[in-house]
Amino acid sequence: MNDERPGAGGRVISLAESTWELDRQEGQVIEAMRATCLEPFAEPVLEVPEGLKRNVAVSSLDALLNWGRRSAVWPLTFGLACCAFEMIASAMSRFDISRFGMEAFRASPRQADLMIVAGTVTWKMAPPIRRIYDQMADPKWVISMGVCATSGGPYYGSYSVVPGVDHIIPVDVYVPGCPPRPDALLYGIMALHEKIKKYHNLNKAGKASS
Repeated sequence: MNDERPGAGGRVISLAESTWELDRQEGQVIEAMRATCLEPFAEPVLEVPEGLKRNVAVSSLDALLNWGRRSAVWPLTFGLACCAFEMIASAMSRFDISRFGMEAFRASPRQADLMIVAGTVTWKMAPPIRRIYDQMADPKWVISMGVCATSGGPYYGSYSVVPGVDHIIPVDVYVPGCPPRPDALLYGIMALHEKIKKYHNLNKAGKASS
C-alpha cells in the first residue's frame, strides 16, 4: 500500500510525517494516563460532596414509599365484638402499638388505611363494612382479627353471621384466636409490614404479586 502523498511544493510526504504531530499529542495523553491511573476506582464510584456525607441515602422509589407506608399505618376505629377489647389493649403501655406509629386510631375512613375487623361480622353489618372500606384511602389493607371475623367462629353456619369477612372485602392478614391476645395482633401487624415492603408502586395493580 502506498502511504505517500504529494505535499507543498510537490514534495512527497509520507503518512508517518503527516500524522506525526497528532501521534505525538496522543502519546502524551496516553503517557499521562499511565502515570496517573495507577489504582482502580474505588466502589462506589458515586461522588458525594463533603457537606452531604452522612445526610444522603440511595434507595429505590418502592423501598422509600413502602417504608413510609408501613411506618405510619393509620388504623380505623372499628370494633365489632369482644376482639375489640384486645385491640384496645394493644394500644396500652404494656403492648404499646405506638412503636409502629399506629397509636392514633382514626374515627373517619378517609383518614385511615388499615381496617382491623375485630369481632363477629353479621350480614346486617356487612353493607356498612363494605361502605367504610370503599371510603378508605388507597392503598388500604385489612386485618381479620379473631376466628369470628375470619370464618364465623362458633357461629359458623348461623343464618345471621358472615362465614368470613373475606366474603365481602379483601383481607391481607388473618390473626387467629378467640379472642387473640394483643401481642398476636402485633404479630399480625408485623406480618402486614412485611407484605407492604414487597409492594410495587409503579405498576397498574399497585401491589406485588404473591
